[in-house]
Amino acid sequence: MSIVMEQPGAHPQALSLAQIRRVGFQTIVIREYNRIVRIWTQTILPSGVTATLYFLIFGAVIGSRIGSTDGISYMLYIAPGLIMQAVIINSYNNVVSSFFGAKFGKHIEELLVSPLPSWIIVSGYVTGGLVRGAMVGLLVSIVTLFFTHLPVDHPVIVVAAAAMTSVTFALGGFLNAMFAKNFDQISIIPNFVLTPLIYLGGVFYSIAQLPAWAHRLSLIDPILYMVNAFRFGFLGLSDVPVVIAFTIMFAAIVALFATAVLLLDRSSGIRE
Repeated sequence: MSIVMEQPGAHPQALSLAQIRRVGFQTIVIREYNRIVRIWTQTILPSGVTATLYFLIFGAVIGSRIGSTDGISYMLYIAPGLIMQAVIINSYNNVVSSFFGAKFGKHIEELLVSPLPSWIIVSGYVTGGLVRGAMVGLLVSIVTLFFTHLPVDHPVIVVAAAAMTSVTFALGGFLNAMFAKNFDQISIIPNFVLTPLIYLGGVFYSIAQLPAWAHRLSLIDPILYMVNAFRFGFLGLSDVPVVIAFTIMFAAIVALFATAVLLLDRSSGIRE
C-alpha cells in the first residue's frame, strides 16, 4: 500500500505504509518531547527539587541516626529508590496528562482517523513518557552525586530496569487517561495507588527489617521488584531475585500494552 503525497513545485511522491507509520510515530514523539521541554518548570525541575529535599531530610538528618543498611550508608541505600520514584511518577504523569489533554481538546480524533494503527499511537505516547522518565532520572542522578558517591555495579541492569519500569507506568498512565472523564480522575491513581505502593516498595528501607507478616505483604507490591532490580544494578543488593523482578516487569509491559491497543481499537473512553 502506498499514498501519494504532493508538494508544491515537486513531483508527487509515493510513501509506503511503513514510511507513514514511521513519520507518524516520530511526530508523536517529537510533539511529546517539545511539550516536556516547553514546560520544563512543571515537567523536569520539580523532581530535582523534591529529590534534594529527600536527601536533606531523609538522607542527612534521619540517615545520620539510622546509620547503615545492609552494610552501606543510608544515604547511598535510598539513592536508587529516589531515582526510580521520580522515573515512575513522571513516566505515568506525562502520558496520563498528555493523552487526556488530547481527549479533552478533541484532537485525538485526528490520530484515530489517520492511517496509523493503534499500536503506533500507543507506542508514541509511551515513548514520550519514557523520554520524560529518562530526563528526570538523569536529573535526580546528578542531584544524588552532590550528596553521595553512587557506584554502578551492573550498568546494563540499571538501564534495563529503568526503561522497563518507565514503559510499564507510561502504559498505566495511558490506560488511566482512556477511562478518565475529567481532570480529577487522572489524579486518583497517582494519589491513592501509586504513592502508597512507592512508599511501601522498599524505597526507604529493606523489607528484611520488617516483621514476617509485613514482609510477606510487601512481596505483592510490584514496585518493590522494580526498585530492587534498579538498586541491584547500582549496589549489587536486592531483597528479591532480580530474575523474578524482570519477569514481572516484562509480563506487565506485555499485558498493559495489549490492553491499551485493544481498548484504543475499540475507542473505549473516547467516543463515549
